[in-house]
Amino acid sequence: MGEAVPDLWGDVPEKFRNSLAPLPPPWDELFGPLRAGKIDGMVTIGQIGQSLDGRTATPTGHSHYINGPAGLAHLHRLRALVDAVLVGVGTVVADDPQLTVRRVAGPNPARVALDPDGRMPATAKLLTPDGARRVVVTATAPRSDLPAGVEWIAIPRTGGQIPPAAILAALFERGLRRVLVEGGADTVSRFMAAGCLDRLHVVVAPIVLGSGRTGINLPPIERADEALRVPIRTHRLDDEVLFDCDLSAQRKPVGAAKKST
Repeated sequence: MGEAVPDLWGDVPEKFRNSLAPLPPPWDELFGPLRAGKIDGMVTIGQIGQSLDGRTATPTGHSHYINGPAGLAHLHRLRALVDAVLVGVGTVVADDPQLTVRRVAGPNPARVALDPDGRMPATAKLLTPDGARRVVVTATAPRSDLPAGVEWIAIPRTGGQIPPAAILAALFERGLRRVLVEGGADTVSRFMAAGCLDRLHVVVAPIVLGSGRTGINLPPIERADEALRVPIRTHRLDDEVLFDCDLSAQRKPVGAAKKST
């Protein structure tokens, strides 16, 4: 699966949004579950790329690139299908991602940065005025040094953090109803722990880092039989493996999105 029929991808983003017909193979099996949520008017997907030993970066934070071309193409396909892609400020500071669709055909999503304390550089690439919406979610007052056209969403902290459900509710109110939580691992973990993910895509590369930053980090449990066990489907992406995890049974209705049902 993955790069076998790249010539059939071109029309997928438009068909994904505007048609009820099945997507051409192999894309329907892979992306069909993302078309509509089971809980409310939103679909939220978490995405993590990691090594065989569950590392998302080396001890120094280096992560370019754990995943190979097929895994990266999958990430860009996800971006092409969602309304918005969200990252935490730690990812912005460490990696300065563009969050655009470059490896496949498709539109650029809105780019959302979660920056509670206003420490994102005004020169961050995701703030580039290229026609895509740019949104900053924060707990601070608006900054005057950011590029023109950046949307500002202020949400109060709860327990020291901005609640993921409040973030999704605010994005829903602004018409962003299919959201990819791309990173970093701590941000994806917070959304998962809060019951705010419908699906989790984990792309495992055939490398072993040995040490470094880990992927999903959830509150500790005492016994293995208390572990979260979810339905999964696996897909080959050349020499990598995608674990598509269905988290809908744990997904909680999200704020304003709940009113749409």
